[in-house]
Amino acid sequence: MISVAAKMAGMHPQTLRQYDRMGLVQPGRAPGGGRRYSARDVALLREVQRLSQDDGVNLAGIKRIIVLEQMVDDLQQRVAQLEAELTAAYRRMAELEALGGGLPRRDLVPTTRPSTALVVWRPRRTGEPSA
Repeated sequence: MISVAAKMAGMHPQTLRQYDRMGLVQPGRAPGGGRRYSARDVALLREVQRLSQDDGVNLAGIKRIIVLEQMVDDLQQRVAQLEAELTAAYRRMAELEALGGGLPRRDLVPTTRPSTALVVWRPRRTGEPSA
């Protein structure tokens, strides 16, 4: 309930309503439409209060901090996921190499005669579409 969360955060319930309208804190909703604050929401309310009162950050700045912190959390989770996928891929490559023994790699194509082809390389200009 909003009154309990307000008491736990040391704020007036109207302040919580304002923060909800601004999107600083987004509590869950009860079937009747009432706000339901989690322990995480209360901790966030305390952090909003600390940033506002102790550090002098305005509410727009606090909202930006919250958004950026959420982005950092999301990116850290994504990095952990990608690292796990990379580790699994390396493990699978090692398994395949162990099974293949001395078999030739499929990405290498043997040639019987040396090539006389000439390759001209030109750097792409800025703004030029890639092929």
